Amino acid sequence: MPYPLWSFDSQLLAEFPVFCGVDEVGRGPLAGNVVAACVLLDFRARPILGLDDSKKLSAATREQLSAEIRERALAFGVGECSPAEIDKHNILRASLLAMRRALESMGLAPGLLLVDGNQRIPDVGWPQRTLVKGDGRSASIAAASILAKVVRDRQMLAMHELYPEYGFAGHKGYATLVHRNAILRHGLTPIHRKTFCNAFDAEPDLFDEEPQDGCEEESGYPRISGPGKL
Repeated sequence: MPYPLWSFDSQLLAEFPVFCGVDEVGRGPLAGNVVAACVLLDFRARPILGLDDSKKLSAATREQLSAEIRERALAFGVGECSPAEIDKHNILRASLLAMRRALESMGLAPGLLLVDGNQRIPDVGWPQRTLVKGDGRSASIAAASILAKVVRDRQMLAMHELYPEYGFAGHKGYATLVHRNAILRHGLTPIHRKTFCNAFDAEPDLFDEEPQDGCEEESGYPRISGPGKL
């Protein structure tokens, strides 16, 4: 089948002719916003080729697909929560709040929310279904994950221009050793999540530098956790 992720969504059409996928990116980093997106795909049109979990795609492919999603989707929305909000609410609540903001910005009422993960979005008036690892199973959720990832990556590239010594262009705020060493040497910036970084008590020399490319949500790098972190 040329569009494998579309089969799951197609099965929902008889019950919910209008539904959207919802996903977020950026729960794990030490810095930057958590960004969510929702996408209502047009199932009457030709499927968008290449939709998949954003973590499995190259940056160039994500950019190309993001542009196509924005052009061809019936509707989409993006929402986010700042590091200060993450520190205030904890990352789970902030992620769900970012999802709700994405839905509020979409401007179109869906019949169903198909939400990645196992947590429903609070304080919304539409039916919801959760789908664990949905960004690799549903075209609608995959599209949302791609939009959110592209928005967040662009933000972190802009932050690299403000704080080049931290290397945000490479690790996008994730807890690589390069990033840890930069925090130990230079301290925290306004875009760092203080509750994620409060366990730093080592000396920089304890960490070895390493390449920054290929860092993703499930990179396998050790992370420093704060209260409420998933």
